[in-house]
Amino acid sequence: MVSYEYVLGVLLASLLGSVFFMIISTTLGGNKKVKALSGGVKSNGSGSGEFQPEMEEEKSTDVVIVGAGVAGAALAYTLAKEGRRVHVIERDLSEPDRIVGELLQPGGYLKLIELGLEDCANESIDAQKVFGYALYKDGKDTKLSYPLEKYSSDVAGRSFHNGRFIQRMREKAATLSNVKLEQGSVTTLIEEKGIVKGVIYKNKAGEEMRTYAPLTIVCDGCFSNLRKSLSAPKVESPSCFVGLILENCELPHANHGHVILGDPSPILFYPISSTEVRCLVDIPGTKVPSVSSGEMVKYLKSKVAPQIPRQLYNAFMAAIDKGNIRTMQNKSMAANPLPTPGAILLGDSFNMRHPLTGGGMTVALSDIVLLRNLLRPLRNLNDAAALSNYLESFYTLRKPVSSTINTLAGALYKVFCASPDQARQEMREACFGYLSLGGICSYGPVSLLSGLNPRPLHLFLHFFAVAIYGVGRLMLPFPSPKRMWLGARLISSASDIIFPIIKGEGVRQMFFPATVPAYYRSPPIH
Repeated sequence: MVSYEYVLGVLLASLLGSVFFMIISTTLGGNKKVKALSGGVKSNGSGSGEFQPEMEEEKSTDVVIVGAGVAGAALAYTLAKEGRRVHVIERDLSEPDRIVGELLQPGGYLKLIELGLEDCANESIDAQKVFGYALYKDGKDTKLSYPLEKYSSDVAGRSFHNGRFIQRMREKAATLSNVKLEQGSVTTLIEEKGIVKGVIYKNKAGEEMRTYAPLTIVCDGCFSNLRKSLSAPKVESPSCFVGLILENCELPHANHGHVILGDPSPILFYPISSTEVRCLVDIPGTKVPSVSSGEMVKYLKSKVAPQIPRQLYNAFMAAIDKGNIRTMQNKSMAANPLPTPGAILLGDSFNMRHPLTGGGMTVALSDIVLLRNLLRPLRNLNDAAALSNYLESFYTLRKPVSSTINTLAGALYKVFCASPDQARQEMREACFGYLSLGGICSYGPVSLLSGLNPRPLHLFLHFFAVAIYGVGRLMLPFPSPKRMWLGARLISSASDIIFPIIKGEGVRQMFFPATVPAYYRSPPIH
């Protein structure tokens, strides 16, 4: 039998050993200079200096946000207004100069109002109201207005210079005392035992720094270098945009976006200020004619210009001659997250769709409203595993809005592109004819596109209504075996377009979200 003296001796020896180890650790630790972004104090080297460990850094910041574009800037302001202490790290805080992210749908503007950021898209940046679209094909046009009757007069789409919009949101976020907005390039997520604790980044001076927080939100855009750590991305590059700015010209339909169903693919026009109209020429694939060699100018003048409405032709040619021609690759990527304790993705780093329908900012702002509401009941975010489990509901709850806009963008782009396949040609004709019918045939699809009615089932029904309308056109004045075969191919072509997109979005989450267990997750109780 072991005597009590032996047990007591072991306990005393362990206690003294622990105290000795702590003294040695503190003394040696005092010689290390620590860059603590959240207010840590460097030791004086004698062992008596005040040392703030990692836990103190975590306590001084609630959320680290990587990127201050549309999603990052809006998120920073939103979470700070909720009382969270936010550290935002943005690669370049100068005003961005992009040729996309310039059209906010009415559904997105409603989210902007909900976040208290509507004053960032008003006259202060010369933003223009947008009330719908005009669709052109083979010299014919039809006007599609947003269904705004039940909203206040201020609710409409907004178009603007993307950089001005972002800078205005950054400025507004920076006015809050609990927002730290810093220029730096994030290189790595800090991960310990499968939990993201913060990020490593280089500040403006080129010094490598670390910052810690219970939650890291990655919003570093379409070229994200961190998304592979938090998702299994499958990025597609369906086409390129060639961007021009037309000056001092009037659109045929004021305060409307204009879509020309051109050859080989759509051409877009929309106002971005009181004196400027953006033109985006879509070119399928990943290669575009060279700007520097003059091939692009030749392509625009010989191939594109003859398809431009006559009211815009002279301004289009003048914009080409001015020479400020920009190009960018369009990308699409279904959301495929890998739930990771301590971190989530948001914005284009998480989910992208073809920019034809201008839905990207609407999805991002809708995600921010949802994330804010999910985090609102939580007093702190320190239980990373419980928080990650709870936030899995985010991926299902976002689906009505995101899947509707994503699917519509992908499907419309494929329908609107010219094709040598006769069935696809008939589908394109049917889409233009269906939208031109008016009533529910135009009201329904435009309410989906605008983000005002984000219902995947309605999208599915309207898409196949277009296909059935196309078959009906083929059967008139009387059916024939050839026409019936073409009608069958049209239905098959429509299925080939939409079903792969739906599969990428997730059939269950898109149409039956209430059957997903994560849909019912409750906030963790501490």
